[in-house]
Amino acid sequence: MDDNSRSHRAKLVEDSLFEEGIVRMEWPACSPEMNPIEHVWDALGRRVAGRQPPPQTLQELERALLEEWDRIPQLVINSLIDSISQRCSTLLAVRGNHTPY
Repeated sequence: MDDNSRSHRAKLVEDSLFEEGIVRMEWPACSPEMNPIEHVWDALGRRVAGRQPPPQTLQELERALLEEWDRIPQLVINSLIDSISQRCSTLLAVRGNHTPY
């Protein structure tokens, strides 16, 4: 499954998927992001963006990312994973239109 972005459609990706026998799921472009890791990345980005002072160097950014990653409660991650069924039901109910996710 991917969102049809150009990077997902690169020949290298296509060849790799073919070699592994992976068949893509049909997935509409600009569809809501249903993968829980994307929501974790969003939370991580917000945490790093909210740091005062903000990271100024690559080393500070790396340290901030690692520190904030460790601070994301496992309960948040578990909740995102557990919500997949409800997210899919909601998406089906609105026929792919806007969801609160």
